[in-house]
Amino acid sequence: MEKSKTYKIILSGGGTGGHIYPAIAIANELKLRFPDAEFLFVGAKDRMEMEKVPQAGYEIKGLWISGIQRQLTWKNLKFPFKLISSLWNARKIVKAFKPDVAIGTGGFASGPLLQIAAANKIPYLIQEQNSYPGITNKMLAKKAQKICVAYDGLERFFPKDKIIKTGNPVRKGLLDVETKTVEAKNFFDLKHGKYTLLVLGGSLGSRRINQLIEKKLDFLDTQNVQVIWQCGRLYYSQYKIYNNTNNVQVYEFLNNMDFAYAAADIVISRAGASSVSELCIVGKPVIFVPSPNVAEDHQTKNAMAIVDKDAAMIIKEEDLEADFENKFSQLIASPEKQKKLGSNIKKLALVNATKQIADEVEKLLKSK
Repeated sequence: MEKSKTYKIILSGGGTGGHIYPAIAIANELKLRFPDAEFLFVGAKDRMEMEKVPQAGYEIKGLWISGIQRQLTWKNLKFPFKLISSLWNARKIVKAFKPDVAIGTGGFASGPLLQIAAANKIPYLIQEQNSYPGITNKMLAKKAQKICVAYDGLERFFPKDKIIKTGNPVRKGLLDVETKTVEAKNFFDLKHGKYTLLVLGGSLGSRRINQLIEKKLDFLDTQNVQVIWQCGRLYYSQYKIYNNTNNVQVYEFLNNMDFAYAAADIVISRAGASSVSELCIVGKPVIFVPSPNVAEDHQTKNAMAIVDKDAAMIIKEEDLEADFENKFSQLIASPEKQKKLGSNIKKLALVNATKQIADEVEKLLKSK
């Protein structure tokens, strides 16, 4: 291993788990390659990265930044001040840390940090998880050295010569969940021989999925199903009462995702890009309920890329009332269909994403 210098690597990604966990996965891989490297994360104050990144063992500094609200609101009046503040503080952070390379995985804080990196001639790589990029990454693409993506067709948004299709990095420990089933069921104190449903509404939670599960708990009980229900931080106070119900476990957030996936027989999930990538790797039968409240309806596009290959099921939010019980009971009643969906989705996994992205970062470090 080349040891001519100690590298300094700065990363930014946050707002949701879909931006945070790819950044942590990339950092972990780079740390294996360069044990003496120094890492610093930059996030948005008061967002979940300020908690999750230190839990993963990395230092993080927060910027006073948020996005512009789509609807007219007085909060948007603060945006210019937040942007100036964030650029100023990002400049101070970069000047003090002196990074060799910068990595952005999306989220509000990536913008100011990578703008300052570009101004200081620091090479940077951006990692775009979705089939439709967010505004931050679209703005940053022009000066990026490399753009790692998970979907085809992103040359509509990014310079073609910078794009590398790698897939999305996923949390460590998901590559071998099939070996952890018994341990995972014991960890959650689940009944062996009873179907386990894992419900994921994204890191902040999904109001519509939570409403559905609350309404269908009696139905799920008739199907001989026990439930691990991640309802999200925004909704935990409302739904934690169901922890008193037989065969139901409600969590604000699941920190042991490898065990959660390993314990699950069937998964109901939003179709954010990172969730889709993880579900491909763990190879469980999935019912996607895409969020309709995202740019260009990209969650539906993410889900349909899987459904079209007979590798998952989809129920749109507007069809939940009419279709959920019928589709769920059909899936539960057919071990053959469960096996086929699990097998087909696993074939779509891009398992080397983290290593490939780290390869590109390593090239940038070595080219300096």
